[in-house]
Amino acid sequence: MPERVQKILSQWGIASRRQAEQMILEGRVRLNGTIAQLGQKADPDLDQVEVDGQVIYPTDRPEFLYLLLNKPSGIVSTCHDPQDRRTVLELLPKTLRHGQGLHPIGRLDVESTGALLLTNDGALTHYLTHPRHHIAKTYEVEVTGELSALALKQWREGVILDDRKTLPATVNIMNRTSSGTLLRVVLREGRNRQIRRVAEQLGHLVVRLHRIAIGEVLLNLPRKPALQPGQYRLLEDFEIRLLKQGITLPEERLPAQMKEQRR
Repeated sequence: MPERVQKILSQWGIASRRQAEQMILEGRVRLNGTIAQLGQKADPDLDQVEVDGQVIYPTDRPEFLYLLLNKPSGIVSTCHDPQDRRTVLELLPKTLRHGQGLHPIGRLDVESTGALLLTNDGALTHYLTHPRHHIAKTYEVEVTGELSALALKQWREGVILDDRKTLPATVNIMNRTSSGTLLRVVLREGRNRQIRRVAEQLGHLVVRLHRIAIGEVLLNLPRKPALQPGQYRLLEDFEIRLLKQGITLPEERLPAQMKEQRR
């Protein structure tokens, strides 16, 4: 069945759909010997697709992988970096780094740490990164100073960034620190450096930003060893189901492990 070339590449785990679109625009993808055009359709069983001169066969498609990485500070959340900085893929063993089509779902700022998903499931990447789905992401954020009641109210209700108001956020004070205030922030959108920019607009600098959950997938599971910076783990089956329930399991009841996770 014909599909758009970028969708085929994402389904095969070559790249996320957005990355595949960029590869097509750069002329790196050929369809039946001719440079592919964005939006062009192909049938994987009948047409020949090449990426960077290498023919891609449907039978070569790797098994889907779903990883959760504890990203350290100083590492960029991309597959390649033009500034030659270390990327999240370089934290993985060679068996996962090459030939698997793994890529990060979304990004964390280079200074930020914590939960980052990596997969070769292009459909899941497209779903989780599409703005209309508003996937919640939870952060521990340490800021300078003490937030006033007015600043908290403004952050929760939304502030203007780039001429557009941010979506309402959950912002709770967790503790006072030597540097200022520790917050727990839940966002349902992911604009560039959003938390840092909002905090600065409200008169505070971010000292530390650490993501602890993506949706209901926690960086550290109860009763299991905590992931250290730079370490990763394979997602549990119930976590994969949680991530996919919006696209493939809309009416299923959540698995028992989720109830345990919520306790």
